[in-house]
Amino acid sequence: MNKIKEVIIVEGKDDTKRIKDAVNADTLETRGSAIDDKTLALIKQIAAQRGIIIFTDPDFSGERIRKIVANAVPNAKHAFIKRNLATPTKAHGSLGVEHATPETIRAALANLYSEDPAATALIPESVLMDYNLMGGPNSRQRRQMLCDILNIGYVNGKRLAKRLQMFSITPQQFNDAMKQIEEELK
Repeated sequence: MNKIKEVIIVEGKDDTKRIKDAVNADTLETRGSAIDDKTLALIKQIAAQRGIIIFTDPDFSGERIRKIVANAVPNAKHAFIKRNLATPTKAHGSLGVEHATPETIRAALANLYSEDPAATALIPESVLMDYNLMGGPNSRQRRQMLCDILNIGYVNGKRLAKRLQMFSITPQQFNDAMKQIEEELK
């Protein structure tokens, strides 16, 4: 198995262990969402030398880490796993990369996204409202389905337009995903 060139940014040692079970890669652990300046400086250095892939848990803390690291390294690649594929087998665990199967991890790493800081909004908020992805009674469920289909990680209504823009999701990709959602909800 070939080694992944980029260093994968994860939250903790359990994530590192699970990543190494799935692929041949180096990881850097943030040790939680309170990323200190020293860790951020190290991430920037590694990004300049080898590139990075941000692969955090599909929860609030993971999104916070993703945002901090992405702001520091705008050309970072992003890997996402669906929430239902990151659930613990124990009743009292939290969502995490460490609970994903090796197959799920490999699939996420095969479908990387890179941010395009120069991208313009291709899907306006008014369209998101029209599709009941914001502000409606079933908006959360519909947003979850959309994020899963597009493999962009779950976000709330406020962040959805930004996430679609960030990853240059085209109107065609968006419309195809919405058709699939409408079919599934029938």
